[in-house]
Amino acid sequence: MRQHVRVVDGEVAPTIVLENATYLNAYTKQWVESNIWMYEDRIVYVGEQMPANLHDTEIVDCTGKYVVSGYIEPHAHPFQLYNPEQLAWHAAKTGTTTLINDNLLWLFMLNKKKAFSILEEFSKHPVSMYWWARFDPQTELQGEHGLFQTEDVLSWVKHPAVVQGGELTSWPDLLAGDDILLYWIQETKNQRKPVEGHFPGASERTLTKMKLLGVNADHESISGEEILRRLLLGYHVGLRYSSIRPDLPNLIEEMLAAGVTSFENVTFTTDGATPAFYETGLINQCIDIAIKKGIPIEEAYLMGSFYAAKHLRMEEQLGSITPGRFAHINILTEKDNPHPESVLSKGKWIVKHGEQQKMQAQIPWSKYHIKPLDLDWEISYKELQFSVPIGLEMVNDVIMTPYPIEVDITVEELPAETTDSFLILLDRHGKWRVNTTLRGFTNELGAIASSYSVSGDFVFIGKRKSDLLLAGKRIKELGGGIVIAHHGEILLEIPLQLGGMMYAGAMDELIKQEKELKQILQSFGYPFSDPVYSIFFLSSTHLPYVRITPQGIIDVKQKELLFPATMC
Repeated sequence: MRQHVRVVDGEVAPTIVLENATYLNAYTKQWVESNIWMYEDRIVYVGEQMPANLHDTEIVDCTGKYVVSGYIEPHAHPFQLYNPEQLAWHAAKTGTTTLINDNLLWLFMLNKKKAFSILEEFSKHPVSMYWWARFDPQTELQGEHGLFQTEDVLSWVKHPAVVQGGELTSWPDLLAGDDILLYWIQETKNQRKPVEGHFPGASERTLTKMKLLGVNADHESISGEEILRRLLLGYHVGLRYSSIRPDLPNLIEEMLAAGVTSFENVTFTTDGATPAFYETGLINQCIDIAIKKGIPIEEAYLMGSFYAAKHLRMEEQLGSITPGRFAHINILTEKDNPHPESVLSKGKWIVKHGEQQKMQAQIPWSKYHIKPLDLDWEISYKELQFSVPIGLEMVNDVIMTPYPIEVDITVEELPAETTDSFLILLDRHGKWRVNTTLRGFTNELGAIASSYSVSGDFVFIGKRKSDLLLAGKRIKELGGGIVIAHHGEILLEIPLQLGGMMYAGAMDELIKQEKELKQILQSFGYPFSDPVYSIFFLSSTHLPYVRITPQGIIDVKQKELLFPATMC
């Protein structure tokens, strides 16, 4: 702080000065002509003056340009095949320089000491990376309570890199009287950190109860009426634009039609979209849609930055171009064009005059033993025994209903005239399995196998047992990933060499591979839009109606175990 004052006094030169910049002031909502001085990772001065000391200072003339604060993604799931660092670099290229991230995978992959150590690594990254503290795993685990002990949950809540609690998918337990969960929420609020909910389709009565129990925000609105209902109850509302729910254009139209004219408690989120959805960016896409749909330009930018920072009580660090904030800055060619020509993140150029700068990987994954899986087992015909009478039928990408299995499931290959496939959830350590069928995923494909799932266990889907075995063998050789096999041939493989969950390479390459994955599956009868989500959420008990989980097949609404897992 003293060094920043020395820059203003002329004793120390700023590192970068944006001269003649027309910037959006978050506090007055006006465009102001100023010179913006930065020293290393911070903004130190915004005003009419130029520094007296310009020794080694980089001066950038912004005449005719428009300058806004870096965008904030307040609800990121940074493990959707990509890894958090690659997502951060990719997001920053299009102006999203801060991500508030789900911590769930760290709970599965690392002990607390290593998890906090990797958070420290990310705190030094040019892209600002913050985290949530999860209260539940989104599935029914074997030994779940070992992951969610009060001491550990509160350690996460109190960590300086953790800025909110949630997202609260286990809210039915809270309403049913779970006082441990209520205690965790109270302690999060005592840390002056908000709690985010997950309340799809919630009634006014339910939303009121959750507000009374301490929840601050929700991003599950699917209509303008639901947005207004949440705002009237004092919620901070995230408008979603994701690969599974690209609702934002309709949400804005309906929100405006409902008479919403104040936007200080409204932000955007892409809610952990799958890779190809991010080809042209994250929050920049949302701001672009908002402007085109009639949100005032200034409000659209603030919804994508300052309002998120205020909700998270981080406005002294993020979200505005004012002294003391991180130097997250986007330089635009036009006011109504949120896709930046140049991007600074913590005072480092990510993109300069349209040219992407070289970005070095900074997270030492091997230090944390996040590497290819070393499996001491291999799937065999012993694991391909099917006798359960109830299968899962796909309603859409992620919602499943139970159905009575009517085809013969003791055969080597299921008939092509049905859309029934074999479905197996297999313990990553090879100790248990759950075998059933999945209707509606494909009418022909031999097999797809994935080590990427919400529980971190292996998913196998397909018509042909020999292809299931082939895909499983190849996944073992890769050390984790997604493999498609058909009639004895490998059609596609996506190696996930970071713990079997994350891609180790560049985001652009992953986007190409995910597009190919989708094309192949659709050619084999996959009828929906996002197969990666379909595979990932098979075990997610925050979604209706029936799920295949490490405990077995579960009726989500009744909280009833229909068929338990089988020990291998």
